[in-house]
Order: sequence, then C-alpha cells, then structure tokens
Amino acid sequence: MYLATTGRRDASPAPSGARRRVSATVLALGAVSLVTDVSSEMVTAVLPLYLVVGLGLTPLQFGFLDGLFTGATALVRLAGGHTADRGGRHKAVAGAGYALSACSRLGLLLAGGATGGIAAALAADRLGKGIRTAPRDALITLDSTPDGLGRAFGVHRAMDTTGALLGPLAAFALLWATADAYDAVFVVSFCTGLLGVLLLVVLVPGGRRQPVGGAHRLRDLAAPLRLPGVRRIALGAALLGGATVGDAFLYLLLQQRTELAATWFPFLPLGASAVYLLLAVPAGRLADRVGRRRPFLYGHGALLLALGLLLAPLPAAVLLVGVPLAIGVFYAATDGVLMALTGPLLPPGRRAGGLALVQTAQAVAKVGAAAGFGAAWTLWGPTAALLTALTGLTVAMYGASRLLPSDRRPVAPPSTPHSPKGPSC
Repeated sequence: MYLATTGRRDASPAPSGARRRVSATVLALGAVSLVTDVSSEMVTAVLPLYLVVGLGLTPLQFGFLDGLFTGATALVRLAGGHTADRGGRHKAVAGAGYALSACSRLGLLLAGGATGGIAAALAADRLGKGIRTAPRDALITLDSTPDGLGRAFGVHRAMDTTGALLGPLAAFALLWATADAYDAVFVVSFCTGLLGVLLLVVLVPGGRRQPVGGAHRLRDLAAPLRLPGVRRIALGAALLGGATVGDAFLYLLLQQRTELAATWFPFLPLGASAVYLLLAVPAGRLADRVGRRRPFLYGHGALLLALGLLLAPLPAAVLLVGVPLAIGVFYAATDGVLMALTGPLLPPGRRAGGLALVQTAQAVAKVGAAAGFGAAWTLWGPTAALLTALTGLTVAMYGASRLLPSDRRPVAPPSTPHSPKGPSC
C-alpha cells in the first residue's frame, strides 16, 4: 500500500534509494477514476450493440456520432483546463465533468429510441470527460513531488484501468441476468457514476490554490506554449499522435488475421488493459529513475512492434498474445508518463491549461491519424495501410526524439504549493 505524504513538498529530488510515496489525494483520485470507469465502460461495452442491434442505427450513423463527439472532447479540454486554473478551481471543475458524465447515463435511459436524445447523451458524456481530464491530472501534479510524478501517474492509471476491466464484465453480467435489459445497465451505470462524484467530494481536498502568472484571459489559452519545453513536448506529442493507429483498427486487423470468432472479439481489449494494469506502476517508477522522455519513446516502439507483428507471417496464437501485449505496454509507457514529463515544466497557476494543451494536440492528431488510416485501408487494403503506418510511426519517433526535452533529473516547478494534509493509506 502506498503511503500519503504530508506537509510542504520539497522541490529537490529525493535522496538516492529513498522510498517515494504517493499522496492520499492521488489515491483518492485513483478511486474516483476506478469507480467512474466502471460506470463509463459498462455503457461503452454495450453501446454499439444497443444502438446498432437494438435501435437499428447503421454502423455509419454510430461511427459518425462517436467520431464527432470524440473529436469535440479534445477541444473541450482547453476550456476545462483554463477554467480550472482561474482561482485554482481544479476540484470543482473536475467534479462538474464527472457529474456531467454520470448524468449522461440517465440521458440514455430517458432518450428511448430518439436519435436526438441519444446524440445529446453521448455529447454530455464526451464533454464531461473532456472537462475533467486536465484538472484531475493537474491535481495529481500539484500534490506530488516532481521526482515522484511517474509513480503517482502510474498508480492513478493502474486504478483507472482496473475500472476499465471491471466495467464490461459488470455490463455483460447484468445483460445475462436481466435477459438483455439495456435499461438496467444504464441505471446501474448512472448510480455508479454518482458514487464516483461522491468520492471526489468527500475524499479529495478542496482547498483553493491562488493562480500564478497573472490574469487568465481566453486569449491566453496558448500561453503555456511560450515555455520552450512545453512547446517542444506539445509538438512531439502531436507528431507521434498523428502516426498512431487506433486500437479499434488493430483489433479488427488482428481478428481478420487470426479468423477469431466474433463472440471473442470483445475480449481482445481486456487483454491489453490487463497488461496496462500490471505495468503502469513499474513504467512510472522507471520513468522517475531514468527520465520520462525515454520510456515515452520506447512505448511508441511497442506500438511499432504491434504493427510489425500484424504484418509478419506468424501463427494465430502468437498474434493473439503479442499484439494485445504490445498495446498494453504502449499505454503503460506513454499515457501517464506524458503528463509526468509535462507537469514540472508548468507553473502551478497554468498547470491544468498547459496539460490540456498537450492533451489536445495529441488527441486532435490521433483523430486525423484514424481518418487517414481508415482511408488508406479502404483505398489500398490492410497490408499497404499497415506498411504506411509503420513507416510514418518510425519517422515520427525519430522526429519526436529530436523534439522532446531531456528530463533525466526532474525539474522543480517555478513555485511549490503547500500540499493539503491527508491521512496515511
């Protein structure tokens, strides 16, 4: 069990061999994410079946709705980060995002079969996720020592992924127990989401932090990019994001290569999530020791390996193990590590907004990458699309290696906030 730290943070790196600790606030945010992910993944797991099979939407209609709102989420992150930095309202803004996502489950229940109601509920869910992400990650960086950020994000992402594993299992268990009553899934998901909001209110300290760095105007949304290190990270993340093949495509290609029965297809993401869960904390600890830049790049090397495996003439058993394993390693070495790399370079008063900028740059680039890979697959076939993606990711990794700043010794933030005390866990 990780122990909470209390009192004022020391900006200097911990002595060699010292035991780094994860704060009670990080553990509380991990618990909130775990419960919220159970709620959200319950819906995510059954939504395609509900909309396409239950309500008769075409795959094109579902894909349009999902893609539209996923793209919009990236832009909403900027507003969430900017609002959180104004007056230091990180907890309040994150709570609003969690509450909006929870209420979206109730919206699906009330929408019935109306396409407009379903679209509104999906929009609310994506908006809630976009609003909460940057303030939540800012809270993690503000309540952790600079040299322990990798571990802090690793612990949080491991707890988050536990919820992602439990959600689909809970959803399918409910469908089995209720004879495919989707309404029961939406009701349980709504109640679970509200529990996540309650945990945030009760467990996460709500002390206000005064902003640093002057007024927060809308025209200053891009202000963190004036910091050379942050600008280089944003460019590197966007470059790599633009060469990243989405999970859905990789799983579809894996299913085609192995001729896996459709009934087993939903279990492929669970394998990658299990690997992510096991490796998130070790990857974060490694990043704290050797610097976050190298694990972030090596993680994309794991994605490169997944593309290579899908191109190689290998037995189905090797592919079914190797591809989800590589995807899990990719996420363990990149997701939280990117935030740990960026956080110490930002002043506390611009923390959420700066993280949101990097997240948005990466997310928008990934939307473009998904569209490009889909078009290449349609025009040239899967093999040519994979070769193009493999080449593009190789070039992007080289470019990012030149762009990303080195952080072998963690950099302390411009000023160190007073950390709220919390009980040891």
